Amino acid sequence: MIKRIVKMSFKPEKVEEFKAIFKANWKFIKGFEGCSHVELLQDENNPSVFFTYSLWKDQESVDNYRNSELFERVWGSTKVLFNDKPEAWSVREINFD
Repeated sequence: MIKRIVKMSFKPEKVEEFKAIFKANWKFIKGFEGCSHVELLQDENNPSVFFTYSLWKDQESVDNYRNSELFERVWGSTKVLFNDKPEAWSVREINFD
């Protein structure tokens, strides 16, 4: 399982536009083959900063999404709203059991 976190910072006047884009597309992202979960998180101290947290079957699924028409459409309409370069990480849980 791939856990993916993406940090995005938006122009303050574009926050509502971004939220509308995400709301219109999150079910399609979650329904993309290999994706089992996706959520949007907003920074409590800076309302212009958002994170997506998603769970993917494997790296191939992430790559397929990133090369899809859905990603191209969503990312294309989102990236013009940024006020800073986005950052993305694939992370793994450290288990102490």
